[in-house]
Amino acid sequence: MRIIGGQWKRSKLPVANLPGLRPTPDRVRETLFNWLGNDLDGWRCLDAFAGSGALGFEAASRGASEVTLLEREGRLVKGLQDVHARLKAGDSVRVTGADAITWMGRQPAGSFELVFVDPPFDAGLFGKAVAAASRVVVPGGLIYLEADREFSPEDFSGEPLTRHRHGRAGTVHYHLFQRAEPGYTAPESTAAAPKEPA
Repeated sequence: MRIIGGQWKRSKLPVANLPGLRPTPDRVRETLFNWLGNDLDGWRCLDAFAGSGALGFEAASRGASEVTLLEREGRLVKGLQDVHARLKAGDSVRVTGADAITWMGRQPAGSFELVFVDPPFDAGLFGKAVAAASRVVVPGGLIYLEADREFSPEDFSGEPLTRHRHGRAGTVHYHLFQRAEPGYTAPESTAAAPKEPA
């Protein structure tokens, strides 16, 4: 697996052979970052279930000012730290060993412009993870969800979300949601960039 764009384009990302680890395919990542506009300059991003780090390191490669990669499996944390060192990613990229939902519950509201949510499909975490991500993303910010089925905002009752994009690659459904401000409506066919950080 390789980073597909930005300053670390073509850099390899090792993939551990562990149960439940399912890195986001290159084609899906390319589509996602086309939706996002490719240049993430100034964005604060959270890769909540980092695994191989493909989403988080891709965001950092494309100019995100801060990227936090969360992973609770010790062997994967070590792998992420090794990639961080090899890329010389510096202080703008942080690797943290933690349970994603617990960690998000301790963060200030509105801490990120973009949150990647890609939990193990068989863990039953989609609802809890999206709710936690919705709290830590800024108004107008974006949540990427990768799942084994299609989701709509109505599946996350009480969360102020609109769905901008949805795609499917084989058995994988990928979505881009936006945290709506009061009175905000947006067409599903366009993905607006989040507000500039304060």
